[in-house]
Amino acid sequence: MTRKIILSVLGVLLIVASIFLAMTLIANKNKPKPIREKIIKTVSTDTVSNGVVPIVIPANGRLVAKRRIELFAEVQGVFEKGNKLFKPGQNYKQGEALIRIDNSEYYASVQSAKSDLYNSISAIMPDLRLDFPVVYEKWKNYLIDFDLSKATPKLPEMSSEKENYFITGRGIVSSYYSVKNLEQRLSKYTIYAPFSGILTEALVTEGSLVRSGQKLGEYIDPSVYEMEVAISESYSSLLKPGEEVKLTNLDKTKTYDGVVSRVNGRVDPATQTITTYIEVKDESLREGVYLEANLNAKQEENAIEISRSLLLENNQIFVVKDSVLAVMDVKPVYFSETSVVLKDVPNGTIILSKPIPGAYSGMLIKNYDEYNK
Repeated sequence: MTRKIILSVLGVLLIVASIFLAMTLIANKNKPKPIREKIIKTVSTDTVSNGVVPIVIPANGRLVAKRRIELFAEVQGVFEKGNKLFKPGQNYKQGEALIRIDNSEYYASVQSAKSDLYNSISAIMPDLRLDFPVVYEKWKNYLIDFDLSKATPKLPEMSSEKENYFITGRGIVSSYYSVKNLEQRLSKYTIYAPFSGILTEALVTEGSLVRSGQKLGEYIDPSVYEMEVAISESYSSLLKPGEEVKLTNLDKTKTYDGVVSRVNGRVDPATQTITTYIEVKDESLREGVYLEANLNAKQEENAIEISRSLLLENNQIFVVKDSVLAVMDVKPVYFSETSVVLKDVPNGTIILSKPIPGAYSGMLIKNYDEYNK
């Protein structure tokens, strides 16, 4: 009996719950759906006006003195003390002695050879007076001008074949050239400054033994420097010697005026770049300083320059048509670190001036300038 009562109650409750659920579903069905509000983003735009865009190629490199020499010893001896210390940073004037190597022993052998030449010529003077009286005075004056403390004077010109045979047969000519060869080697014991400059490296000290072939130091002219930069081969034909270049230091605090001095005729096969040399003069510069250069490669006509962030994949950009974003194919002709130069964009085209996160073709937008009117 109790069981029948419980089942009856559950049945009634189930019927009531079903009726309530049905009424709720009918009420929700008739309820209107909410309308989603369309989001219109406000953007900044620009109107395209094609013109001439200068193509500026950035490059950087290290300064190297245009005139620099490495000093090597061609003879052996003790490095003698000079008027100036042979130390880095020491200045020298053109023609001033940089290095003096003790030549006393070699100098004596040179003087001995010069004395032998003098004696050989003196020995043939009686024969010249008898057999060649015409040329006797010429050789006599040569002996008078012969000074053992000075460079050996050039032998007199031979006026006849007989004179030439006679002088050559006595070994005068061979002795003369042997002496000149010794004098030439003697001059290598002193190294003179080929130009006014500064010593940047010193590898020997006074009193040390210098050996033949040993490197002694480096010497530069600090008034003119060159910077070597690698430029893409596609722009190599556009850079000519004499082209003006603006140079800046890495901190962008100083600017220098440079000029393209040379352009290499060989392309690096690995990098497809060509080496360009930029000459710069400034008293504040030092060898080894890194500078940045902006090379004016060419003038691209009928083009525009925009930020690289506005260029999409497949060489496309967003344009605005009737407050809706669309994409347009473009032709990039040059890329820099922050911008790109484009062609084939018609004048009057409205493009974005700043990128929009999540932008897509067909997106509704509103111009920032119009929004503020």
